[in-house]
Amino acid sequence: MRKYEDSYQHKGLRKQLINVLKDKGITDENVLAAINTIPRHYFLDSAFDKIAYEDRAFPISEGQTISQPYTVAYQTQLLQIKKSDKVLEIGTGSVYQSTILAEMGAWVYTIERQKKLYEAHKQFYFRSKYPNIKFFYGDGFEGLPTFAPFDKVIITAAAPFIPPKLIEQLKPNGLMVIPVDEGDNQRMHRITKLPDGSLKEEQFDLFSFVPMLTGKNG
Repeated sequence: MRKYEDSYQHKGLRKQLINVLKDKGITDENVLAAINTIPRHYFLDSAFDKIAYEDRAFPISEGQTISQPYTVAYQTQLLQIKKSDKVLEIGTGSVYQSTILAEMGAWVYTIERQKKLYEAHKQFYFRSKYPNIKFFYGDGFEGLPTFAPFDKVIITAAAPFIPPKLIEQLKPNGLMVIPVDEGDNQRMHRITKLPDGSLKEEQFDLFSFVPMLTGKNG
C-alpha cells in the first residue's frame, strides 16, 4: 500500500519548481499558489518520488502522461480561472490538472476516454478533499451537453481541430484553451466565444501533447 507523505523535502522541491515557472514567465499568483500547494508526487508512481518536481512530463498508465508543470501552469494561466468557474476538462489523465483547477476554486467536470484510467480515479487520493471535481467516462469530442454551458473549457491533448460541440457548450464570453496540431507540435490557442456567437482566436506557444482521440477505449 502506498504511503502518502508530503515531507519538508517535497515542499522545498515545490518551491524550487515555482521559481522555475516564474523564470519561464508564469505570473498568475493563484496558479503558482495552487501548484505550490498540490503534492505532485502523489499523482505519480512512487518510483518517481525523488524527481516528481522536475519540470517535465512523466508516463502514467494506458500510454498517457502527466503534463509538464510548465504546461499545466501555462494552460491554467490562459484560462483566467475565477472562483466558482464551471470548467469542462477533456482528458483527466493523472487528475493533476483537475486538482490544480479545483484548488483554485473551480468546479471541474472532467472526461476520460480510457476506461482503466477512469476506474482508477475512483481511488483518487484527494477525492474527498475536492468534491468540486466530477469525473466522467466518455468521448471528449462530445463534451457534456447535459451539464453545459461552461465558463471555461480546457483540452489536455493534441486536438486535430477545434471540436464544434465543445464550442457549443461554452457560455458567451467563455474561454477555451486548446493545443491544436501543427504536425510534430501543437500551437496553444485561446478561443473566446463572443456574445453574438462569433469566436475570437488567439495563438500562443508550441507544445507537445499526446493525441486527442475520438470515442471511448474499454
